[in-house]
Amino acid sequence: MTHTFDPAVVEAVMAHMNGDHLEDNLLIVRANGAPEATAASMSGADGEAGTWTVMGPEGPLGERRVPWPGGPITERGEIRREVVALYDAACRTLGVEPREH
Repeated sequence: MTHTFDPAVVEAVMAHMNGDHLEDNLLIVRANGAPEATAASMSGADGEAGTWTVMGPEGPLGERRVPWPGGPITERGEIRREVVALYDAACRTLGVEPREH
């Protein structure tokens, strides 16, 4: 069974990602099945994956669910580690120089 985080935890993660890391969201979805994306916002997270709502040049492209690189997680602190890993992997895939964490 997939671990479900407290809704307040998920809301805090989404607020941070969508407030401070919009470009990171975009890189993550472009590297994970939506290369045509023009914008993305984090719309969910659970123990298996993060979910992003994706926009393209002509409107909504739907959601992309991206599994955590390290496998299933159950702790709040692990979310950050896994999002950073997704960002780093996206930068490698797309040939983008990652910023320091």
